[in-house]
Amino acid sequence: MAALSKIPHSCYEIGHTWHPSCVQAAADITKGALEVSFKIYAPLYLIAAVLRRKKKDYYLRRLLPEILWSTSFLTTNGSLFIVFFCILRKLLGAFYPWSSGFGAALPASYIAILLERKSRRGLLTIYMANLVRFNYQSSGSREAVHLRPFQSMVMVLLFCITSSIFMFLFKSNDGLKGFAFSALKFIIGKEEIPTHSNTADPVSTRPRQRTAALETEASQALAERPDLRRTGLLAYTRKLLESICRHGPRHRCCKHYQDNCISYCVKGFVRMFSIGYLIQCCLKVPSAFRQMFSKPSRLPSVFYNKENFQLGAFLGSFVSIYKGTSCLLRWVRNIDDELHALIAGFLAGVSMFFYKSTSITMYLFSKLVETMYFKGIEAGRFPYFPHADTVIYAVSTAICFHAAVMEVQNLRPSYWKFLLRLTKGRFALMNRELLDVFGTEASRNFKGFVPRLDPLCTTALSRTVLPPGGDAKLG
Repeated sequence: MAALSKIPHSCYEIGHTWHPSCVQAAADITKGALEVSFKIYAPLYLIAAVLRRKKKDYYLRRLLPEILWSTSFLTTNGSLFIVFFCILRKLLGAFYPWSSGFGAALPASYIAILLERKSRRGLLTIYMANLVRFNYQSSGSREAVHLRPFQSMVMVLLFCITSSIFMFLFKSNDGLKGFAFSALKFIIGKEEIPTHSNTADPVSTRPRQRTAALETEASQALAERPDLRRTGLLAYTRKLLESICRHGPRHRCCKHYQDNCISYCVKGFVRMFSIGYLIQCCLKVPSAFRQMFSKPSRLPSVFYNKENFQLGAFLGSFVSIYKGTSCLLRWVRNIDDELHALIAGFLAGVSMFFYKSTSITMYLFSKLVETMYFKGIEAGRFPYFPHADTVIYAVSTAICFHAAVMEVQNLRPSYWKFLLRLTKGRFALMNRELLDVFGTEASRNFKGFVPRLDPLCTTALSRTVLPPGGDAKLG
């Protein structure tokens, strides 16, 4: 069928099929979005406040206003979409391919982002822009099948480059500020904070002969006691590692005064591996509680899950490789400067092989571009656009909403579930069969769905009514 340029159906027949009144439909969306938004932001802000160790005054005066602030942003984004959906239909007298999705979402998203706090606009913009990139990649999924191994390598290489530049900025004087600096300080540790003092306080390094003697002692013990070769191998290995960590050397330029270089790397791996493991476990706890009584056999999977160890291995290896390379370069060059961070950051990026995440890579790359752009503005080399973040957010969100209306199959599944949750499932009640005439296969994922419409409120072109006793499906 040739794609038409417009369809003359009403907004009730296509958009808010659950109620013929535009006002009531907008009220339903607003009510549901308000409830869901508050449930999303209340625990989010509370957990963030606990992790940041906010004082009592914050909980009493600022916590609730900040929750309501972000709640109003998300609620407005959802409710204004259906409002402009109806307004454009009444103004244009018909639906066009651009007006049913992009045209309605663009003004709604722009107004909504203006209600959000300025400190969160940049983060939201990066997320939505990254989501548009995912949708574009999904639209060419057939060709992408043959490129997945190559794309995986490209993502790892991009992460290595991004990590290298980020760590170089972290090590440079005034290279990073704000949240990015605090996040890297938490991950890497305060020992790598730049002080530009190439000579640290001299600390006597343990003689390497002591380590060699310990190795010889352990070997002789195993030779004299063959029965302990198997049973005591782990114990001797543990003893050897503890001895090396206790008596190993530390370069004078290293600032990890409590540990030598080997112990410094090992502790960094264990710390971040534990954090990554616990993060994945906590993410699986809500679903585990729901299955506690129905499927109790799945509870152990919360703790013994491949993804838990993958994230832990990624974070742990990233930190240990970075710290190990930095210490090695300090021993080789006998100085500590930003060049070490550039090399160590690139090598640490190889840890992405343990946890191949396109989202993490693209987010960090987008954040790096943003950081470099603002540094260019400070240096007077790039022009400054006052509302660039709000415009990019509005356009990116409008593209995603357009995909949710016209081609759900190309929308990221997690974002589609989020839209269903935000609208209490009403986003799936759109009459997408009528939108198929635009040639986007809008009803591809909604085969067999027929909305229950009131014949008195429909146009002569559409008298779609469910069979007696039929119910509308959510798709």
